[in-house]
Amino acid sequence: MASYLLPIDQGTTSSRAILFDRDGRGVAVAQEEFPQHFPHDGWVEHNPEDLWESVLRTCRQVLDKAGVDASAVAAIGITNQRETTLMWDRHTGEPIYNAIVWQDRRTAEACQALTDAGHDTLIRERSGLVIDPYFSASKLQWLLDNVDGARERAERGELAFGTVDSFLLWRLTGGQVHATDATNASRTALFNIHEQRWDEDLLALFGIPASLLPEVRDCSGDFGTTQPEWLGEALPIRGVAGDQQAALIGQACFEPGMTKSTYGTGCFMVLNTGDRAETSRNRLLTTVAYRLDGRVTYAMEGSIFVAGATVQWLRDGLKLFAEAAESEQLARSTRKGHGVYLVPAFTGLGAPHWDPQARGAIFGLTRDTGIAEIVAAGLQSVCYQTRDLQTCMNDDVAGRAGTLRVDGGMVGNDWVMQFLADMLGVAVDRPRTLETTALGAAYLAGLAIGWYADLDEIARLWHCERTFEPQMAEEERETLYAGWQDAVDRVKCR
Repeated sequence: MASYLLPIDQGTTSSRAILFDRDGRGVAVAQEEFPQHFPHDGWVEHNPEDLWESVLRTCRQVLDKAGVDASAVAAIGITNQRETTLMWDRHTGEPIYNAIVWQDRRTAEACQALTDAGHDTLIRERSGLVIDPYFSASKLQWLLDNVDGARERAERGELAFGTVDSFLLWRLTGGQVHATDATNASRTALFNIHEQRWDEDLLALFGIPASLLPEVRDCSGDFGTTQPEWLGEALPIRGVAGDQQAALIGQACFEPGMTKSTYGTGCFMVLNTGDRAETSRNRLLTTVAYRLDGRVTYAMEGSIFVAGATVQWLRDGLKLFAEAAESEQLARSTRKGHGVYLVPAFTGLGAPHWDPQARGAIFGLTRDTGIAEIVAAGLQSVCYQTRDLQTCMNDDVAGRAGTLRVDGGMVGNDWVMQFLADMLGVAVDRPRTLETTALGAAYLAGLAIGWYADLDEIARLWHCERTFEPQMAEEERETLYAGWQDAVDRVKCR
């Protein structure tokens, strides 16, 4: 008897597969990291076969860990790193180039040219996004213009474009389904979020043939069936959402004003704005939160490019500790007000600065600065960046962002969560289930097969594990934050 939902969580540094029961409890998890490729300064790529093979292996492993076969799975959901751009041959399924990752900055000059030409208003009004290399459109344009024969093949209808969800759907279904969902489509800068269709003017602006594009579907519904050879049985795929929107669903932020912040490779703060596509005065993004039964719920989002990746850099790049968990103990050993600021602009700055040319720096070093202070500054940078986003959202949406629900790998660090609450001056709720991105994909699949009647039933499954209340005095908070703002100003190029 089918007892579980199997969400695939294909992230920036690893792929995960998790089995959830009907109550949203994780039964088993499998995870596999894969290589990152940096061919040039500011370029970030993945081998598409690494994405596919790690997904397939983790799905098989999680079934083995749980001691069940595929017949125990009621449905599959997919959630994915967004904006990462792939193109493949429609006949063979073979990618024509590496996946260009959302962090990649190679199209910075092309994006600046669009801005200089005055196209920012059109892109903003139609897609809800700003002009930046972050989004898929300029990456897709680069592939068409720089891979030999790509544009000619695309115009002949031989190639397909997709974000990671589309690529996985294509592979899982044996090329039967070329589709995406409304959340992933809304991150391409090619999708009209108001009319819910690919926008002809945006396609023309970026020179994208419409024949490349996947069909856009609701987040919960029929996305085809897996080929039996992959997992031993044909399984229905019934939910798809980009990772941050999936986390919003997993956190049960279904009412306007509810906010979540996910701390993975990057950090993404998302505010539910209901049926209103609110426009930010502070260069935050307007995006699709989810689309169910044809009805769109919108969100305002602030995107931070580097969060958990800072910890990874401190561990693997500087080799300041062996395991990520050691960072908490090091941070706790620092003196109060150590004065060190680490700005992790390794691939530029995201919201609200949108400066692709900025680069990282460490400020405030003295003779008594040690490893602990640098590690603490790296962890604190995530909290400072979240404060940047909170400030913008409170200005944009009349202060409706209150208690913050958090998730992602970093939120298991109590020291970081307490500093986050202190820096924001609001309560921070950590849920019982930290894998909320995968959980959101599971809920979407569960909705489609009737496991859950509606979003209210899902909301009742959310439980808080711990609340972190702010303890820092206002004067200290503002002094620390002023130091951060000064450090950011020093690395900005525009």
